[in-house]
Amino acid sequence: MSNSTSTAVLELRNLVRAYPQAEGELQVLKGANLSIAPGELVALVGPSGAGKSTLLHAAGLLDRPTSGEIVINGLNAEKQNDDVRTQLRRRFIGFVYQFHHLQPEFSAIENICIPQMIAGVSAAAARSRALELLESVGLAARGTHRPGKLSGGEQQRVAIARALANAPKLLIADEPTGNLDPHTGDAVFDILRNLAKTQGLAGLVATHNPDLARRMDRVVRLQDGVLVAA
Repeated sequence: MSNSTSTAVLELRNLVRAYPQAEGELQVLKGANLSIAPGELVALVGPSGAGKSTLLHAAGLLDRPTSGEIVINGLNAEKQNDDVRTQLRRRFIGFVYQFHHLQPEFSAIENICIPQMIAGVSAAAARSRALELLESVGLAARGTHRPGKLSGGEQQRVAIARALANAPKLLIADEPTGNLDPHTGDAVFDILRNLAKTQGLAGLVATHNPDLARRMDRVVRLQDGVLVAA
């Protein structure tokens, strides 16, 4: 299941992920293929247990596949050592999860500064970028608040801003609106979509929400370990 690969930010080529078990090998991914272009949001759907999280972890370089290739911005990650893969992940990939995973003891601004400073950005530059991102998600006035003082939707918007802190080319999102009420979820998704379009992000978004999926550029279904058009 692919688009043109000439300018693809993410390419999955014949991805296989198997897990050894006492009774034999369990194959979760059985040759998944996908290509996502800049500015394109792709919905990943499928029943619970189909392997969506396994696919996202592989695509985000959090896990190595059993076989196949993952190409990020033209570089084959499966030919790189763990240090290079870590640098690829920090430089090119942002993550948003169902639960925001913000650091509770830090303000919204500080949460967005942390990944930048880990990447070697100065504190002043990181703060400037954090303020810019908070404004882009409509939270310019809430930057000094800790997560406990923010609503669920505000926390998730901070998490999106944090995911974009290092200007990634690929956004991996696992049920990013799954913990929000429908109205708030729609608002958060609109922000995500607008940022993808304006910043040229490629996005792979796992969701159980069919309405959300239909609002993306494409929908792919993980079915029997492979990706098919939905």
